[in-house]
Parts: sequence; structure tokens; C-alpha cells
Amino acid sequence: MERTSKMAELQFDEVISGKQGPSLLTGLRRLFYLVTPNETTFQTRDEVPEYIEQATPFFIMMILVEFVVTTLKKDTSPARLNDSISSISAGMMTQFVSGIFLKSVFAFLYMYIHENYRLLDLPWDSHVTWWTAFIVVEFFYYWFHRMSHEVNLLWAAHQGHHSSEDYNLTTALRQSAFQHASFFMIPMALVVPPAAYSVHFQFNILYQFWLHTELVTSLGFLEYILNTPSHHRVHHGRNPYCIDKNYGGTLIIFDRLFGTFAKEDEKVVYGLTHPLNTWDPVWVQVCHLTHIWRTFWATPGLTNKLSVLFKGPGWSPGKPRLGCIEDIPKVTHPEPKYDKQIPTFWSVYVAGHFAMAVIFYQELFAVAEGVTTLACLGRITFLIWTLSSIGAIMDKTPSATALDFSRCLAYVLFDTLTRLWGPPAVLLPHLVMNAMLGLYLVSAVIQGIKLLGPFINAKTVKVE
Repeated sequence: MERTSKMAELQFDEVISGKQGPSLLTGLRRLFYLVTPNETTFQTRDEVPEYIEQATPFFIMMILVEFVVTTLKKDTSPARLNDSISSISAGMMTQFVSGIFLKSVFAFLYMYIHENYRLLDLPWDSHVTWWTAFIVVEFFYYWFHRMSHEVNLLWAAHQGHHSSEDYNLTTALRQSAFQHASFFMIPMALVVPPAAYSVHFQFNILYQFWLHTELVTSLGFLEYILNTPSHHRVHHGRNPYCIDKNYGGTLIIFDRLFGTFAKEDEKVVYGLTHPLNTWDPVWVQVCHLTHIWRTFWATPGLTNKLSVLFKGPGWSPGKPRLGCIEDIPKVTHPEPKYDKQIPTFWSVYVAGHFAMAVIFYQELFAVAEGVTTLACLGRITFLIWTLSSIGAIMDKTPSATALDFSRCLAYVLFDTLTRLWGPPAVLLPHLVMNAMLGLYLVSAVIQGIKLLGPFINAKTVKVE
């Protein structure tokens, strides 16, 4: 923890938008891929900004705008607190794994292959290189995305993104902690320079954020070329006509070329064909892996076992590679959604603690390069603990009270002890740290009283 103690506490603007966040207009342009080659061309990978990390405040801003608009409109439903928290939690867990650890591994592999085995020497400052990278990234993304639906092992990672029964901007953040598209892009290193790849891969991902909305109906003639909210709504549907369609990231042309395009027709019902019915962020990530494990051992024959892994998620012996479309349950909008109701007090409680989790998340990425691996792992562990506690409260899980009490108490003890022994381990502004300590202390008392309530009542009954 020595490196942590030497770092200065973050300022408020660094917590909100990072240490080198873009202006409002620039941040919004980036979400729509409205950038020029001149402003996004770099010689080395190290010069490329972390566009996705810098986009967090703009994600939040657009989510809030969408919520206000859908609340005011009569024909749309605003985002639900539980589903939105579940989606954003999945996005945070994704960044814990890929944003901190896997990203550096991939960057090393990509640069090593490009430096030693590239087939072409494309000039880094050429507009031809920029547009080549744009098209090649989109092409590889199409096939990566398609394989993620057509190969059961890959679907196990990808299905978390499709598990929401709502469709709004928070759904875009519901990603997999175990799937990183970059590893499927490694063959691009034979042609595309690392910096150009990094730029376009990030913008390809950022562009897809705004596709996750029902507020935009049609973009006219652009629907023939670009991936749009209408096309992507189909991709997220569990109606039979929506299954395995519209894989594009920025463009829709490869879906049209390879026969996987479907136009939005009947009202789309969102989510998995077999809904998860939980807000547990860990289970959302691993549920299909457990299903594959059980199916693998229950299926006879080595060939069939391998088919369980590498054929489609709907495959079983005697069926086509991707299964039968007739097996997809018929749905009609509106379908009932998983939505356990909790009292208003606990909704406010959950929202408050989730807001604290987002602040911790921002702090994590602001200081990740300057603290030890152990310090990063400690932050990640506490964040996963927090997200799991919130999910348990929203699920009304019997263990929720004990899980959250232990979490809040652990924070109070850790924060107090680190302040007594030296500089604080969390580098947030002093005012924020004091407010958080008070929140966690009050929360520990609330959950402690709730936890002891049954024992107190039982003793009272005995005395009477």
C-alpha cells in the first residue's frame, strides 16, 4: 500500500469525469462516432485516450435525460430502478476484469504480433489507414458477435447482456465480465496498427450505447447502412423472428450481406427466452455456465458433449447446429416482468448505496495506475460485495440483511482504522469520505437492528 499513501486525494471533477475528461460537446460527439481522422489519429497505442472510461459521465447524463423524457411521455415506460441497477452493476463488473486486467494482456499480444508478423505496413497518419481500421473493426465485430450467439460457450458469457427485460440506455451497460471482444480481434494485428485499432474498437463500442433506446423510432434512409435503435431492438428481442439477428456494431451492411438481418416488425419483447428472475449480479454472469456444466455431463457420447460446448445454445442431439426455431417460446407484448416490490425506504436505501458504489468505481479507475494490485483487488472485492448486497435486497433474499450488515460494518472498521494509522486508503475528497463514513455507520446500525430484531422479539415473547 506504499504507493497509495503517496498519492494525493482526488478532486471532485476527477471523481466525476476522470483526470483528463473531454468537454461536453466532445464527449457527446464521441458517443455517436462523430469524430474526424485528424483528431483521432495517433502514432502509438499509448497516445490513444481511454475513450470508454472518459464516457462514464456522459452515459449517466444521457440515462437521466432518457428517464425524464420517458417519464413525461405517455406511451413509454421509464427505466425501473432494480433493472437499471442490475444493468449498470454488470457493466461495472465487466470493467473490473477487462478494463483493469485483460486490457493490458490483449494490448501486449496485439502489439507483439503487429511488430513481428504484420503483413502490411500501413502509415499511421494516413486517412486510408483510419478508414481501413473502421471497416475491419466492424467486420471482425460482426463475426465476433455472431459467434457469441452461435457457440454455446461464448453465449454463456454474452447472455448477460441480453438478460434485461427492459430496453433503455442502462441496458447498453449490461455487459459480460468474462467476454472481451478484443481477443477475437487479434488477427487484425497482421494489418491494422495498434493505435488505429484501439481508436476504432472503442468508438465501435461507444456508438452502440445510444442504440439501446425506444425513444428513437426510425432514421429513414440511414436504416439501410447504419445499425440503429430499431435494428438493435430486434437483436434484443425474444420473439422468434428476432432470434440470432442484427449482429452489427456500427453498420448493418454485413447483416444484410450474410443473411442475418431482420426488420423490426411486431412489438419486441426483450430478454432471454428463459428469464433469469434475479438481480444477483454474480449469478447473471455465471448462470449459463452452470447450465452448460450440467448439460455437458448429462449428455451421452464425446461428440455430443463437444457439441454442447461448440454448437448453438438451442442444440441438443438430433437437432440442427443452432437448434430449432420452433423451440423458442411464443411471446406477445406485453409479457410480465420479474419485478419484486420493496418498500420505498429500501428503494431509497438501495439507490443511495448504489450511488456510493458508482463513486467508488470512479475512484478505482482514477487511481488504478498509481496503486498496488492488492489495493485494486481490495476495491474490486468491496464493490462486488456492495453490488451483491444490493441485488440481494432487491431480490428479498433471506441472507440480504446479514450480507449488507457485514459489508457496512467492514467499511466503517476499515475506514476508521486506516485513518488512525495513517493516510486514508480511499483517495476521495475529504468531505465525500466523511459523508460516506456516516452513511455506512447509519446503515450498519439499521441492518444490525433488523438482524437482531427476531432474536429480541423471541426473548420478549419468552419473558411475557
